[in-house]
Amino acid sequence: MSDLLSLAECERMSTARVHEEYRRHVGRGQVSLMTSFTFGRELVAHAEGTTIHTTDGRRVLDFTGGVGVLNHGHNHPRILAARKRFQEAQRMEVHKTYFSPYVAALGHNLAYLLPGDLTLSFFPNSGAEAVEGAVKLAYKYHQGRRHTVLRSDIARHGRLLGSGSLSAGEPGRFPGIPGVVTYRYDDLESVRKAVADAGDVYAILVEPFSATTLRACSEEFLRGLRQLCTAQDIVLIFDEVRTGWGRTGTLFHFMRHEGLVPDVLVTGKAFGGGKSSVCAYVAREKVFRTAYDHLADALTHSTSTTYYGFGEENATAIEAINIAVEDDYPARARAIEEILAPGLTHLRDRFPDTVSAVRGCGASYGVLLDGGEETRELARKAMPGGLGADPVLRAKLAACAVASALLRDHRACVHYDLNGTNPLVIGPPLVAEPEHVERFLDGFEATLAKGLPRLLTTFLSEKVTTLW
Repeated sequence: MSDLLSLAECERMSTARVHEEYRRHVGRGQVSLMTSFTFGRELVAHAEGTTIHTTDGRRVLDFTGGVGVLNHGHNHPRILAARKRFQEAQRMEVHKTYFSPYVAALGHNLAYLLPGDLTLSFFPNSGAEAVEGAVKLAYKYHQGRRHTVLRSDIARHGRLLGSGSLSAGEPGRFPGIPGVVTYRYDDLESVRKAVADAGDVYAILVEPFSATTLRACSEEFLRGLRQLCTAQDIVLIFDEVRTGWGRTGTLFHFMRHEGLVPDVLVTGKAFGGGKSSVCAYVAREKVFRTAYDHLADALTHSTSTTYYGFGEENATAIEAINIAVEDDYPARARAIEEILAPGLTHLRDRFPDTVSAVRGCGASYGVLLDGGEETRELARKAMPGGLGADPVLRAKLAACAVASALLRDHRACVHYDLNGTNPLVIGPPLVAEPEHVERFLDGFEATLAKGLPRLLTTFLSEKVTTLW
């Protein structure tokens, strides 16, 4: 192995050198997959707002939204200033025996903004950790006397051993939380049956808006869930890791339904302002105090992760919340929707053989692609062993082809989601202006106008290796 690399040497690496180091020390599969796309063959020099600048001087319109992280855009000036202020003052990052004003203030801000008695918070690093912490809280609330937890058939709660077992498509791949039972998303009778059959449900997890399938629970379902959980003393957990802080047009998606309050809310991604790896679960008074708020368990949760309450991360989240409120990010998402929704509907109507559906809300939309029989025949020929007959794999291949062409020809970046029907996901930062949305729609229309068979043929000829 060569000598240690310095930060300066790292920043001067060529694309080829980065690929080689990935192959040797990160994973060959990632290089094979990502170099199938234009973005995998470029490096980023810097980024701000909605724009990525590559090392070869190109500009990319980033409409991935960092998969939920970049509501504030890249390198928001107030976020950078908050972190610089923390560093220059040489504030203390983490210590288990001193109180943190940043933890105190962040907990205060969440309690101030959220409805009801959602007032007690815990701050781990990732959404998966926060979900597992919420489930652990629910289990502890019932003192281990109940053993079943419910999640939906389209759930995506993370990919750790515990959160993976709570996600659709993941159980069975690795060991996980025992007692996980599935219900049909947005189907109250399915939940009622699962609760009755189990008889000992301690928690129900639900995503009020599923960011991976772009589906939303009805108000009737969510209120019915709340009523059922109250009657059965089941801890109701809302996972809004990807949909919080204005993304769908309200501060959190569930808050569009007045008076609806979960027992635990999980948030993350944009919570850190695009610079901080911090998440949270926020619990109601009764649930948290019953589980943890006594001397024997006072430190059970707060010492369960080394970086709980990490100073600069929490300081960043404090500033991120203030920006989202002061700049009214929910209103910004609704303004984006006013242009994006009719624009995508127009494309669906113009290209009915390519676009099978458009769904979403606020600044989170998905486009489902089909392409008709010609595309299906191309997929069958391209994928070995009959894989081309699988509609999920075909949808993934179609989304890849469109995303690749959009970036190559129009310098606009979107992503496709691996869950469910593999939609092409459009999730611009909430700092996007109307001209950014219009520019994206123009490029998307020009891309679709080429026809999915042609896009797929080009994509397959460029490079396709391990995409499934």
